[in-house]
Amino acid sequence: MIWQQEITLSQISRGYHLITSQIVSHLPALPEAGLLNILVKHTSAAITLNENADPSVRRDFRTFIDELIPEGYSRFAHTLEGSDDMPAHLKASIIGSTLTLPVTRGRLNLGTWQGIYFCEFRNYGGPRTLVLTLYS
Repeated sequence: MIWQQEITLSQISRGYHLITSQIVSHLPALPEAGLLNILVKHTSAAITLNENADPSVRRDFRTFIDELIPEGYSRFAHTLEGSDDMPAHLKASIIGSTLTLPVTRGRLNLGTWQGIYFCEFRNYGGPRTLVLTLYS
């Protein structure tokens, strides 16, 4: 069986945001076993799984990635949409637009300290659409 739903996240600030509870709140009753795939339908945002307890991890993610791919890099040609746009595309490609998680005994099978991060790389990205697909 396959279940699928698109959800929209309201515009959020640039950064790394825990959205695990938002994702779970949109899911139907989960099966005993399956997979949940999450797709970000944008080229300047991403999704990943990481530490859910200490907010400094998310700040460190931003610090590192922003230093790795800085705004204002003089060799970027794609600059018409703002100085944050091309860096956002590169960051999204490096981190990724999909995440697949196991479902076990009716729950997302995450580690104790794991949470789903929505990574917003634009200063004003607007609402963002995610596709949730559950395979059971």
